[in-house]
Amino acid sequence: MNLGNLTIEELKSVCADLGEPQYRAKQIFAWVAKGVESYDEMTNLGKELRSKLNEKYEIFVPEIEQKYVSELDGTVKYLLRLADGEYVETVIMNYKYGYSACVSTQIGCRMGCSFCASALTSLRRNLEPYEIIGQILRAQKDRNITVSHIVFMGMGEPLDNYDAVLKSIRLMNHPEGLGIGMRHFTISTCGLVENMVKLVNEGLPITLAVSLHAPNDAIRQRIMPIARAYSFDRILDACRTYIEKTNRRITFEYTLIDGVNDAPEHAEQLADRLHGMLCHVNLIPVNPVKERGNVRSRKENVETFLSILQRRHIEATVRRELGSDINASCGQLRNQRNNG
Repeated sequence: MNLGNLTIEELKSVCADLGEPQYRAKQIFAWVAKGVESYDEMTNLGKELRSKLNEKYEIFVPEIEQKYVSELDGTVKYLLRLADGEYVETVIMNYKYGYSACVSTQIGCRMGCSFCASALTSLRRNLEPYEIIGQILRAQKDRNITVSHIVFMGMGEPLDNYDAVLKSIRLMNHPEGLGIGMRHFTISTCGLVENMVKLVNEGLPITLAVSLHAPNDAIRQRIMPIARAYSFDRILDACRTYIEKTNRRITFEYTLIDGVNDAPEHAEQLADRLHGMLCHVNLIPVNPVKERGNVRSRKENVETFLSILQRRHIEATVRRELGSDINASCGQLRNQRNNG
């Protein structure tokens, strides 16, 4: 078992099993949250305790396999190697408010979205909480920075790994750990309705980002297989429940693909469906993925789409492109590494 998966309360049980006082749990938790990679670094623990921990429990921070730094904006993209030899990708972005990490939650993905590099390989496995948190710890150590915002928008569908994602959030939020505020977490989902509703009932003030990418069921089902299980209406109903219970704005992600979902009539349809909702639409010209063949919308089509939404009083922006010179969208590095 990896200590990075454990809460302070769970560590208290570990301490009890090892015949150690309860206060040691908080000390161990704090060391793990600092990203230590050896028990010898836990200098306020006795040698005997460190030895007992080493015999029964692991500590591991993902290792850097590849790293790319954008010459345009300083965005950093990592390909990280896990303990079992699998790979995940993590992106660190620098904004005015601080550093934001886009983290992966699965190895591969089973959602099959037609524009996504992560879905080129089927789901291998879910990440454990320590593997999610470890992406941030490795980046912080490598760059000597403090990450203040977390976006679950890397490889995988976060709500398909619900329990591990929620536990990682609670561990990162803990004041004895990374201390990242709940409002600084964003979970992206392609629309797993049952888990969207479950998330609402957690009562956590996190941000929900929903990947729509189409204005209707017909187009959505063409580019997102999951849409055959969850209709547009069901997803929007779940979003309205989220807004009603949390009073927080929903972000809708909309990837613009030339000739597929970027026409003026698509913008009008989308505005009709989102009318009156507390939401923001994030327009994203598609990232070209060689194996997919999608073409990003022309600049004039993006501008027209945006102007229609704004004219219809739907808050919308075009996502600022970061790391465009290093292919910062997730999934591409892992596929290259596995196919190389």
